[in-house]
Amino acid sequence: METARIARILDEMGTMLEINGENPFRCRAYHTAAQSLNNLPDELTEMIADGRLKEVPGIGETMYAKIVQLATTGQLAAYDDLRRSTPPGLVALLRVPGLGPKKIKALHDELKIETLADLRAAAESRKIAALKGFGEKTEAKILEGIAFVEKTGDRILQSHALRLVTPIIEAVRGHSKVIRAEYCGSLRRRAETIGDLDILFSAKQPEEVIDAFVKLPQVASVLAHGPTKASVRLADGVQCDLRGVEDSQFAFALHYFTGSKAHNIAMRKRAIARGLSLNEYALAGEGRSIKCHTEEELFEALGLAYIPPELREDAGEIEAAEAGKLPKLIESDDLKGTFHCHTDWSDGAATLAEMAQAARDRGLQYLGIADHSRSAGYAGGLSIERVRAQWAEIDALNASFGSGFRIFKGTECDILADGSLDYPDELLDGFDYVVASVHSSFGLSREQMTARLVRAASNPRVTMIGHPTGRLLLARDGYALDLDAVIDAAAKSGVMIEINANPHRLDLDAPHCRRAKDKGVLIPINPDAHSPGGLDDLEFGIGVARRGWLEKAHVWNTLTLRSMVKHMDRRQRRE
Repeated sequence: METARIARILDEMGTMLEINGENPFRCRAYHTAAQSLNNLPDELTEMIADGRLKEVPGIGETMYAKIVQLATTGQLAAYDDLRRSTPPGLVALLRVPGLGPKKIKALHDELKIETLADLRAAAESRKIAALKGFGEKTEAKILEGIAFVEKTGDRILQSHALRLVTPIIEAVRGHSKVIRAEYCGSLRRRAETIGDLDILFSAKQPEEVIDAFVKLPQVASVLAHGPTKASVRLADGVQCDLRGVEDSQFAFALHYFTGSKAHNIAMRKRAIARGLSLNEYALAGEGRSIKCHTEEELFEALGLAYIPPELREDAGEIEAAEAGKLPKLIESDDLKGTFHCHTDWSDGAATLAEMAQAARDRGLQYLGIADHSRSAGYAGGLSIERVRAQWAEIDALNASFGSGFRIFKGTECDILADGSLDYPDELLDGFDYVVASVHSSFGLSREQMTARLVRAASNPRVTMIGHPTGRLLLARDGYALDLDAVIDAAAKSGVMIEINANPHRLDLDAPHCRRAKDKGVLIPINPDAHSPGGLDDLEFGIGVARRGWLEKAHVWNTLTLRSMVKHMDRRQRRE
């Protein structure tokens, strides 16, 4: 988490320098250093302690000093100065699809644009089209981008929210007066994107905890400060609320502030039907209060099995809990391996050996490599000759591993506009598995895109469909598509559909995971990792799977290595 936070700060500094018109080489140095941090093989603090960080390419002496200062003090004066000198609205404009730092600088220099409202006014009055390097099409796309940003609001990715909340909740839990503390809200339910952060704690004297909270280094401004609750704005602009309750109230408050609203309403109705009242502080009835130290006891008091936070959406979970039919949700430890990972053979940052070692370090029994196919020239897509060369390297590595670990030979093969695949059948037959994905021609009609994906999902040489909607959370909507038709085609042909666990994608989403499960479609959880650290994104995929009511049996890569080898062999024989 700390490594990711510092990498994000350096990347943001590079972006702000670009917006301010600084030397491109200086800007690039920050972006390069951020990328180097994201690709570190070990924890940042360990690599600082043993001196290895100084040897990492892309991190010179000056950048090293800044990283150490951020790691040891949590702050950097140069970063604070940049934030003060850069209008905050300019950085926010980066959320508009198609607007990069250079264009934002041009808009600021020529039209004095500093906010989203300024941008909209300029586009609507046709001032942007007249600027050199823009034009009418760019202006129209900017208006579309503004609508997208307004639709998504100030939400942040789940991964971003976790980076922000982790040091704060650690500080709260470390306070001497705190008995228990948890984060709540949509983050505890592992929603795709998060609006704000909610932290709950129990203590006999909450005032001291609240006072310490508003003084944390992550806090940029205090919005409200009372004896049991405080609201602050973090340096990123995200709101974070802290609430304190008595420990006897903690279970009720944790349930209430976790939500969702619809789930809470249904639970209150259930309590009323039993002559009880349920709120954020108590479960009571007939002149008495029912003690519940944990959420498990709260659900039991209402005649229900414990409902995991990921299922609390009033989508049948209460009825299932009453009937004893809740799924035994998949756990992180159930995953034995994963697929759809990239190396430096295409657009990854690490070698085959480095990715394999990272997988072994995480206790995985196998790793599927799926570098890009030949039409993805922008991502170093592999020619047929390079595919065969990669196979030879994989064979050599597998021979060195023995029986305890294996690299599977795969490809992320582009689905062409007509639904055919980027490699000939005879080459596809040589892979252990094939991930078929869309990377081009996003503008097809809904009917055309659906036919494209249905054809791929019906191809006997396809193992799984990758990131089926092509969406990028908070950056790009998925392409027009009848995803249910694709699920039906996959169910008929035995093709799987992945959960792409990259936190920018989380695609398949939870509702469609549930539909795919009900149709009998197997679902692999893949990180789409382009570096060793990317393997850790599997945890975000677990969250999606749990929200989608998936059990271990529904997820392909819960198979052991021995079972997976047998399954691969059966698939290759087209059984």
